[in-house]
Amino acid sequence: MPPLRLKRYLITGLLTFLPLWVTVLVFKFVLGLLAGIGAPLVAALTEALRLVAPHVADTLNKSGLVFVLALLLTLVGLYAVGWLANRVIGRRLLDAFDGLLQRIPLVQTIYGGTKKLMAVLQNKPGGTQRVVLVEFPRPGMKVVGFVTRTLVEEGSGREMAAVYIPTTPNPTGGYLELVPMSELTPTDWTMDQAMAFIISGGAVSPESLPAPRRLPDPPPP
Repeated sequence: MPPLRLKRYLITGLLTFLPLWVTVLVFKFVLGLLAGIGAPLVAALTEALRLVAPHVADTLNKSGLVFVLALLLTLVGLYAVGWLANRVIGRRLLDAFDGLLQRIPLVQTIYGGTKKLMAVLQNKPGGTQRVVLVEFPRPGMKVVGFVTRTLVEEGSGREMAAVYIPTTPNPTGGYLELVPMSELTPTDWTMDQAMAFIISGGAVSPESLPAPRRLPDPPPP
């Protein structure tokens, strides 16, 4: 086989395999996180089972069913939390749990901040499009950002936006910038479209980008 054809086939095979590989890695990461939540309880149950039926406990550990059981336990727990959150008594219990966490200083900062971020990302702020384009890290380059809230700058009275800029392909990490509203380029993208664009590295995106917003001319000297 000619070297050029061999190289072309290898590159084609690699490009065909990469999407599947990235999908497997993402699912493995997510499933690993979910299984890690239920793993301590499954480990405790396995140790308790070892006192009654040690052979069964050893079989579970050797067959890898502990991971599956931990994942299923976490999914059932998440479903139960979602079910409770949609019931009156469940909301009261969750509110009581939130109130308990609010009394712990360090936990209050982390838990409260994360909960507020999840809440604001689900609702569009008044008069502001959620998904915007921001010039970052230098003029001429743009990134996708999410407006989390708007503020007014003291003295100047300028309206500023707190913009969360996620990274690719893991949107859970990123940057927080305070940007003047006049420098934001609004889009008509939904959150799902923006997240797909970020996670896929731009491969999945709408057909067009919004035109850049023209800033007002500076006042004459």
